[in-house]
Amino acid sequence: FFMTKYSPEFKAQVVVEYMTDGLSSYTLEKKYKVSARQIRKWIQQYQLQGIKSFKQHHRKRIFSAKFKWHVINYYQTHAESFAQVAAKFDLLPSQITI
Repeated sequence: FFMTKYSPEFKAQVVVEYMTDGLSSYTLEKKYKVSARQIRKWIQQYQLQGIKSFKQHHRKRIFSAKFKWHVINYYQTHAESFAQVAAKFDLLPSQITI
């Protein structure tokens, strides 16, 4: 399986079109040949973290035990999905799933 990397500028462009032009994720999918699901993920990331959510991570991140417990506690005490919690803490959903 091949996963394409998109530039932060491209992601921002797609999200701006969604938010300002009122284009649906399905319309944008056809226009840019990017899955509507991926586009909705970018929109959610932007809504939770703003433009910084599109920055590229090139370094290995090490998380303290305190941070890990904070994320677990947050997930258990809020009615949010793994994806929402991951976006809020700048993580991948797979980093917080059981």
